[in-house]
Amino acid sequence: MGEGREKSIWEIGVEEIEEAGLGAGEARSFYQALKGTIDRAHGSTPDLLWRDLSALLTPSHPHSLHQLVYYSVYARWDYSAAGPPPYWFPSLASAKNTNLGRIMEIHGPKLLGSSYQDPIKSFSLFHEFSVNHPEVYWPIVLKELSVVFRRDPKCILDTSDKLKHGGVWFPGAVLNIAECCLVPMNHPKKQDEDVAVVWRDEGQDDSPVNRMLLRELRDQVMMVANALDATFAKGDAIAIDMPMTVTAVIIYLAIILAGYVVVSIADSFAAKEIATRLRVSKAKAIFTQDFIVRGGRKFPLYSRVIEAGPCKAIVIPAIGKDLGIQLRENDLSWKDFLSSLDHLPRPHFYSPVYQPIESVTNILFSSGTTGDPKAIPWTQLSPIRCAADSWAHTNTQAGDICCWPTNLGWVMGPILLYSCFLNGATLALYHGSPLGRGFGKFVQDAGVSMLGTVPSLVKAWKSTRCMEGLDWTKIQTFASTGEASSVDDDLWLSSRAFYKPVVECCGGTELASSYIQGSLLQPQAFGAFSSSSMSTGFVILDEHGVPYPNNQPCAGEVGLFPLYMGATDRLLNANHDDVYFKGMPEYRGMKLRRHGDILQRTVGGYLIVQGRADDTMNLGGIKTSSVEIERVCDRADENVLETAAISVKSETGGPEQLVILVVLKEGSKCKPDVLKTKFSRAIHANLNPLFKVSFVKVVPEFPRTASNKLLRRVLRDRMKHELSVRSRL
Repeated sequence: MGEGREKSIWEIGVEEIEEAGLGAGEARSFYQALKGTIDRAHGSTPDLLWRDLSALLTPSHPHSLHQLVYYSVYARWDYSAAGPPPYWFPSLASAKNTNLGRIMEIHGPKLLGSSYQDPIKSFSLFHEFSVNHPEVYWPIVLKELSVVFRRDPKCILDTSDKLKHGGVWFPGAVLNIAECCLVPMNHPKKQDEDVAVVWRDEGQDDSPVNRMLLRELRDQVMMVANALDATFAKGDAIAIDMPMTVTAVIIYLAIILAGYVVVSIADSFAAKEIATRLRVSKAKAIFTQDFIVRGGRKFPLYSRVIEAGPCKAIVIPAIGKDLGIQLRENDLSWKDFLSSLDHLPRPHFYSPVYQPIESVTNILFSSGTTGDPKAIPWTQLSPIRCAADSWAHTNTQAGDICCWPTNLGWVMGPILLYSCFLNGATLALYHGSPLGRGFGKFVQDAGVSMLGTVPSLVKAWKSTRCMEGLDWTKIQTFASTGEASSVDDDLWLSSRAFYKPVVECCGGTELASSYIQGSLLQPQAFGAFSSSSMSTGFVILDEHGVPYPNNQPCAGEVGLFPLYMGATDRLLNANHDDVYFKGMPEYRGMKLRRHGDILQRTVGGYLIVQGRADDTMNLGGIKTSSVEIERVCDRADENVLETAAISVKSETGGPEQLVILVVLKEGSKCKPDVLKTKFSRAIHANLNPLFKVSFVKVVPEFPRTASNKLLRRVLRDRMKHELSVRSRL
C-alpha cells in the first residue's frame, strides 16, 4: 500500500503515532482510543475496521497520522483478490435522503417489483433499469430539475431513424434552457429571494462574501440580453474569453436567453489558439477583460484577443469600472456596450427566445494538440444531462453551495453553471487563483458544501500545506475530474472534511457529462469509480474488439452504448460518425460509440481509467498503460511529486523501452539511478517482474494542455530524440 508502511494496524504503537506528528501525551491518548476501537472491532475485516478507525481522525490531525492509520489498516489487503480498498460507506439513512435514493424509494417497488430492497442493495438493479428503460427513467428525473418546456416533447426517445445511432431525444420539445436557470416557474426548488451566486475577489480575504439573489441575477441577465439585441443579429455566435466571474456567468446566460450561441474560449489560450476558435466557430464578437489579475499581478488578455484577429471585442475591466488599456476603434467597453439600454423604459425585462431542443446554444472545443480542435456543439439537451448527473451522483440540491475552480472555456464551466441553477443550488465563484490559501478561505467563509477539484490542484494544496487551519467541514461531497487521482492525494482531500466522499468523474465535452462516476449509494475507493453514470451503458473491449463478459475483471478500450442522452450528434468541423462510430463493433444490435479511454474493471466492480487508448504501451509483449505504471512509481519514493511513464521505440528496432520522467517535490533531491532502482522494485512487486525500467530522468515540470492534461506524446517525442542522440554518442 505504500513505501515504509508495511506494518499492520495491530503492530502500531505510541512511537509510530508520535513519529506521525503527535506530541507524547496526545499520542498516548490517540493510541488508547485506537486500541479500544480495534478491540471492540475484533474479527472485523480491514474495510470495516477502517470505517471505525477513520472516525477517530480529525482534519486537524497531521496528514502523516491519517496516512499511518489508513495504510496500516490496509497493509495486508490483497488488491488482486479484493479490488481497491474502500474508505467511505453509505448508511441506509443517508442513502434514503439522497436525491436518487429518495426517488428509488418512491418508484423502486413499482419498477423493480419484489426485487427492490433499498437504495443501497438495489442500486445496481435500478441503474440497469435506467439503462434499459430510459423512457421511464428520464421523465422521473425531469420532474426533479428546474426544466420547463414551452412545448412538451412528443416522446422521450425516438429510435425510428436507424442512421442516427444515438436516437432523437425529446423530439418536438421547445424551451429556453437559460430561462429555466433564472425563473422559479412555480418550481419548489427555486425562489426569487434565494441566493444564486456567491463570490469573492482575490486579495479580499477578510471581506464579507458577496451575494446575488436569483431575482438580481435574472435582472442582470435580461439587461445584457437587451444590449445584445441592440448590437447583434439573432443566431450570431459570440465568444467569451475571460475568467469565470459573476459577469462572465451573466453574459453566458444572456447570450443563450436571447437566442445567440456562446463560443467557449479558455482565458489561458495564446492568440493563435484564440484565433483558431474564432475562425472555426465564425464568431461575430468576443467578450473579454483588459487583464487577468492573479496574486496582485496583471496579465494581459485583451492584447491577446487583438493579436488573434479583428473580431469585435467587448471589454470588461478586471478591476474597478474603468479600463486600463486603450481600445481599438471598433471595440466597445463594457460601459459603452450597456449604454445602448439608456433609451429602454424597462431594461431589466426580456422575453426569452424559445427554440427546439436540438438548437445549438454553446460551441465548446476539445483540448486537442494537433490540428484544429474539434468544435463540439451543445444543444439544449446537454445542460439537462449534466444537471441530471450532478443531481444523481454528487447529490446537488437546493441549499447546496457548489464551488469548482474552472473556466467557461472548458466543459466543467458550463457543467457547474447548469448543475447549480437547474438544481436550485448556489454557484460559488472565486475571482482569482485557486492555488493559494485565499481560495481555501473563500471555501470556508462561503460555507461550500460541494467542492470540485482536479487532482493536480489537490496535489499542490497538499504539498504546500496552504490550507492548514481552515475549516472545510461544511463540505458534504468532493468531486474530482480531469485526470487520474492519486490515492494519497484523495486521502488528504477527504480527510479535510471528516472523510466525506470524493466522487470521481470521467467523461467528455461531447458527452456533456461523465460516463463513469462515484455514487453516494455505493462504497467508494480512492482514485476509483464505482459505476457508470445513471442511464449509461458500456462494455470493455478486448484487443480484438470483443466485449468482455459484464462484471468480469478486465482491461481494455471502453465502448459506450449509443443511446446516451445529451451526447453530441454532430461536430462543426469533423465527420461525427467517423470520429465516434467508424470501426467500432456492434453489441446487441447497437453500434457502440467510441470514447477512447482504456478502462480497468477490478475485482469488486470498481473502475479505473488507465489512460487514453493512445497512451498504452507494449512491454515485453504485454500491454499496459502509462497510468498504471505511474500509480506505482508515484509512491515509490517520498521525494517524488509526480511521474510520467512513456515507452520509446529504438531506431534500431527491438522492444519498447520504458522511460520514467519525474518531477520532485520542492526542495527535494534524488539521483535518477536511485529512483530507477526504486521504480523497478515497485513495478516488479506491484505490476509485473518482466517490466524493465530503461531510463529515468528528473525534469522541472511536465508539458500539459491548457486543461491540465499531461502531454505524454510531447514527452515521448522529446525522449525519442534524446535517446537517439545518446545512442549515436
